[in-house]
Order: sequence, then C-alpha cells, then structure tokens
Amino acid sequence: MTSTRHPLQSVVEACAPLKFAPLPDIRVPEMRIVRAHPGSEHWYRTDLMVAEGAVPVLLEKIASTNGPQHRLPAATHFLRALLREPIFLVAAGSYLTGRAPLLDREHLWFPWRCSGNFGTPTITSPRVAVSTDDDYAGHHDAVAVEATEFDTVVAAGMVGAFSPIIDAVHEHSRVGRRVLWGWVLDTLHFYMLNPARFLGYDAKAAWERARRLGEAFVDAGATTQSRPRLFPFCENHPRGTWAVRGTCCFEYKGDPAHGFCTTCPLKDDSLRREELREWLRDPALAP
Repeated sequence: MTSTRHPLQSVVEACAPLKFAPLPDIRVPEMRIVRAHPGSEHWYRTDLMVAEGAVPVLLEKIASTNGPQHRLPAATHFLRALLREPIFLVAAGSYLTGRAPLLDREHLWFPWRCSGNFGTPTITSPRVAVSTDDDYAGHHDAVAVEATEFDTVVAAGMVGAFSPIIDAVHEHSRVGRRVLWGWVLDTLHFYMLNPARFLGYDAKAAWERARRLGEAFVDAGATTQSRPRLFPFCENHPRGTWAVRGTCCFEYKGDPAHGFCTTCPLKDDSLRREELREWLRDPALAP
C-alpha cells in the first residue's frame, strides 16, 4: 500500500531523535520545513551562483569576515557552509530509511546574509529515490529503482548538484578537486556513522553502508585521493568506534594553535586513540 505522506517526511522524522541532525530547509508542494528568515537575504541557486561568477566573491567575503585567511581551510569552510545539510539529508536518509532526495543544481538554494555568511540551504525538488519494494514506491514524487541501483542514482544526483560549486572553488582557490571532493566523501561517511553511534546501532554496518554509497559517488565522477577509514578505539564500548578522514581539511593551517583535528589523517593514531578515550570519560570534550 502506497503511503500518502511525502517520502521526505519520513526522513525528517527518522532524524528527530538525533542530537546532531543538520537538516536543510525543505520547500516542496506537499511539505514545508523552513526556518525563520530575516527577509533580507539574497538567494543563490547553485547553477546560477556559479554562472554569475559569485563564488569567488562570496568565498572571499566569508574568509575576510569569519576566517580563516589561508586558502586551503577557507575552501573547506566554504563547502561546509553550502553542502553540510544537503549531504546530511542524503546520508541519513539513505542509512536510516533507505530513501534519499535526488539533488540537482536547479533545486538547491543558498541564502546569503548581510552579516557575511550563508543561512541554511534550501531544497526545492520533491524527487526522492526509493527502492521498488518501498511503501513509498507508488508516490508521485518517488523515483523507484532496484535496490542495486539506489546508490548509483543517488550519487549521480549529488555529483551533478555539487560539481559546479566544486569546480568554481577549485578554479578560484586552486585547491585541488581531489581535496574538495574528498571533503564531501568523508562527510558522507561520517553522517552515517554519527547517527549509528548515537542510536546504538552497529558502527561497522553503518560504515559498510556508507562505503557502498561512497563507491557509487566516486564512480559518478567525484575524484578523490584516499578513502576514510573506521577507527575502533575502545573495545566493547557502545560508542567506542569513530573514524579517520581520508582527506585533511587543513584547519591547522588557518589556526596553527589548533593542531590536527581528532579525525585528521595526519594525526598519530596513538594520540587519536587517547583523545577519543577522553571523549568517553568526559563527553563534554567531544565536539
């Protein structure tokens, strides 16, 4: 029996128990989840923002207003401001419900605020990938595909939607595409692992799910240098598994006192393990 609710509603509801759930705003005919907006923003659509040459200007404004000044972390900060929420919706939806939005560059919007930063991204496409045996398969906004093709379809949407931004940031900052796509790939993995840890689910199973979508993401054209890896640090503890990024975000170059992040591939594993165990002893230390 086909559900009458919109498929994206089930994704949002599945994320409700999570402590960390950076969801985008969603504006589609059958559902609307929108934060308050001041009304003074300038809205950029992904493809038009790039076509109008706005990316270099906005990247420099964010860096000058909020830092960092170094081009490498400035580039990944810019990606985080634009893509964190869309990536989370795809990752968490795929993992928790087996449903994911089909992103595209014509339906991904970013509100630019006069304070010199972006507000929460907004998705305006109602299309959602589901498997053919899903309760939502008959919904008019569902794109029903065989389970074996789900990751391919979802990953192709992500690469198509994000490519203009990745290319524009690369061309302006000269930061390599492998670094930029690597940041997206790493984030995709963490946004499946994090819900699994919080909900007490099998971390290895969540990581394997992320790996499969990640492989489809790379096959769709996301060029990366290294893959993230799972990092068990406290045997038999329910939250004793975290991960290491495949690509450095270069935060330490913008703030040398910051040092390497806990998940940085450049950090020594023994130091990483001790730091993560401190998180377990005092959860307030965890980011």
